Amino acid sequence: MKINDYYYNQLNKEERQAYHAMLQGLSSQDSSFAVPRLSPVRLSDLFFMVRMDHPELFYAVQFTYRYYDNASNVEFFPAYLFDKKKRKGHIQAMDARLTKLARPAETLSEREKLIYIHDFICSNVTYDKLKKEYSHEIIGPLGTGVGVCEGIAKTVKALCDRLDLWCIIALCDNNPQKGIKYRHMWNVVKVEGKYYHLDVTFDNSLSKKDLPLIRYDYFLLCDQQIGRDHEPPIYPLPPCTDGNAFFYMQKKLSFTKIEEAAKRAAQYAKKQKPFVFHWRGGYLTKEVLQELLAAIEGSCRAVGKQAAVSLNWPQAVLCLTFSDIDTAGKLQQEPLLEQANEGELYEELASSETE
Repeated sequence: MKINDYYYNQLNKEERQAYHAMLQGLSSQDSSFAVPRLSPVRLSDLFFMVRMDHPELFYAVQFTYRYYDNASNVEFFPAYLFDKKKRKGHIQAMDARLTKLARPAETLSEREKLIYIHDFICSNVTYDKLKKEYSHEIIGPLGTGVGVCEGIAKTVKALCDRLDLWCIIALCDNNPQKGIKYRHMWNVVKVEGKYYHLDVTFDNSLSKKDLPLIRYDYFLLCDQQIGRDHEPPIYPLPPCTDGNAFFYMQKKLSFTKIEEAAKRAAQYAKKQKPFVFHWRGGYLTKEVLQELLAAIEGSCRAVGKQAAVSLNWPQAVLCLTFSDIDTAGKLQQEPLLEQANEGELYEELASSETE
């Protein structure tokens, strides 16, 4: 077992035996193998946990099983994405891809490695609205450049594993009362001994590849920050208590005074560069937002520019793009409210249908 086999380490003795049997059988690509007999729900949970700890098992997506009344084991039948010959080729291709991608980042710091992984995905992976089966596994983002939350989170973990970074996959449930239709996956990482949330799927959906502009609204968040627009995790996670590693705070793009944000906006407007910043001067109420936008409008006018504004309200992050003042001399009146995750309220996990 690897040191960061996080979900394995949460299990009791009998569950560990079942987990290990699944891991061994799937790694060997066996057509069937014996697994200690547990409840159907627990077997499904363990199958899911094995694949969260080991995203390299991308070719195993579902299972069936059978047993006799007095048997202590079940006969486990995994369902593989490809036949054995194609499977071998895909495994070799994914291994080579991970090795090649990890190589340029091997000498970077922990934080730099995570930025490298984050930026690779935001620049090269498109959210798959059709939710193809392979988009839920690393072969989607790494092989075809498409993925959903499950495939993206697994890709982050696979790259972290190659770069000796502590990383796990987090899972939350749906919430129909809030309009959240499906489960969602992201990552928890460890940087300099502290745990943080990292949701590359949400940042990927906010990033604009045509500018290009990479967003970091969900890069190294604490529990309080991620809880603003993520449901509670289904499985326990390490406490993420440090709220000071947030990307925009580290880059001095987090403001507590309206005049500071407006002044910096004018500097970006002169250069015609997109400006993304975080507001931490208290709650971003509608009143505060209007004051902030009015100040930004004034500072931009002073340099002959106007700003179009989009807003990630839960994380209090604003994105400004600039243009010359139009003939009417009017700015965008209301900010565009951004919906992270390509407008989806969480993706459906392919394997959840088997639970």
